[in-house]
Amino acid sequence: MIHKFKIDDVRIVLDVNSGAVHSVDELVYDILEHYPSKNEGETIKLLEGKYKKDEIKDAIQEIKYLIDNEMLFSKDTYINNHDFINRKPVIKALCLHIAHDCNIRCEYCFASQGDFRGDRSLMSEDIGKKALDFLIENSGNRRNLEVDFFGGEPLLNFDVVKSLVEYGRKREKETNKRFRFTITTNAVLLNDEIIDYINENMDNIVLSIDGRKEINDKMRYAVNGEGTYDIIIPKIKKMVEVRKDKSYFVRGTFTKHNLDFAKDVLHLADLGFKNTSIEPVVAKPGESYALQEEDLPEIFKHYEELAREIIRREKSGKGFNFFHFMIDLEQGPCVIKRLTGCGAGSEYLAITPQGDIYPCHQFVGDEKFKIGNVLTGIENKELGLSFKNAHVYNKEKCKECWAKFYCSGGCHANAYNFNNDINIPYELGCEMEKKRIECSLYIKEKLNME
Repeated sequence: MIHKFKIDDVRIVLDVNSGAVHSVDELVYDILEHYPSKNEGETIKLLEGKYKKDEIKDAIQEIKYLIDNEMLFSKDTYINNHDFINRKPVIKALCLHIAHDCNIRCEYCFASQGDFRGDRSLMSEDIGKKALDFLIENSGNRRNLEVDFFGGEPLLNFDVVKSLVEYGRKREKETNKRFRFTITTNAVLLNDEIIDYINENMDNIVLSIDGRKEINDKMRYAVNGEGTYDIIIPKIKKMVEVRKDKSYFVRGTFTKHNLDFAKDVLHLADLGFKNTSIEPVVAKPGESYALQEEDLPEIFKHYEELAREIIRREKSGKGFNFFHFMIDLEQGPCVIKRLTGCGAGSEYLAITPQGDIYPCHQFVGDEKFKIGNVLTGIENKELGLSFKNAHVYNKEKCKECWAKFYCSGGCHANAYNFNNDINIPYELGCEMEKKRIECSLYIKEKLNME
């Protein structure tokens, strides 16, 4: 299987199974429209009105060489991979819902403004410790473990965050494990003391803002209805300044109200933020801010505009990272990661303030997806097994999709919320993901060419 596409003057052919990426001329691009599904003679007849016969024959010989060396139309070797077939997932990461409460009200919030369709509550130190113990006990031989302090707004329960980091460091020494702590925050409560603590103790921080002031304040506002941009921008700037080279992402969401989201990405870059992410909103079609199929051409246009600007800035020494355009073509994720994705429900779990266990943060509050509790352990093993088996080879729409080894089947929660089945991908999300992959490959090829 191959996928070919063109952006501006760059023609790219991706060999799906090997991952080989080829930048080709117009002749090869046109030949691959017909060959090898049609034989050499038929292909020459179809194209000799546009190209010289000898040129076509020479190009076909080059294509044959790539096919023979498994760089075009290569076979899928992943499906029979020993590690994939015999994998026994262990839990390696927790999304720790330290607070089911929030101090701002985002209109599009999937967490129901922080309470996840339940009572507003904060995680106790005891439940948090039990969660870390649960992770250690279920991590098998894996040494490196990840914990994301999440909400709601985790800074509303920051004393417990600090206690759990301290407890985690203690347990590291006792168990020969290594915790990688991260925190996701809307930044409202950041102050010098918290900033210094996070910088010293968190391996990564995600700071939420949607971009331009008018865009951010339309969707992300305080409890009193006032916008949050002017409150949080100075605090985010301070946080990023203090972190220097340490990991962080400034992350936002775009909606139907700002299909020109590339301007919001560039706004964040112009503020000096080197690591950015603006994600498409996922919302029911009836919502005024929901993205729809009719919006895709406009969204695609702005992804391409953003790609061109990233190239221009990279060449001028003012480059920055946009999360969705970050593809590693040299090593890439391991085979299992390519096939199974985020590991929700089997390797990655979410823990509520009461200790309830869910496949990921987006399933929290839906009792059908409750797996167990950190006090009593895993109770619904069948549910975990269904998530383990929700890989690209068990998803009909993924089997023949050229992007399957990049997106790994997409988000389970989005699939369920739109199709009532974790094995049927969210189609609108698929289309945007494919466009982002194309733009990522375009950026890399364009920078390599010049």
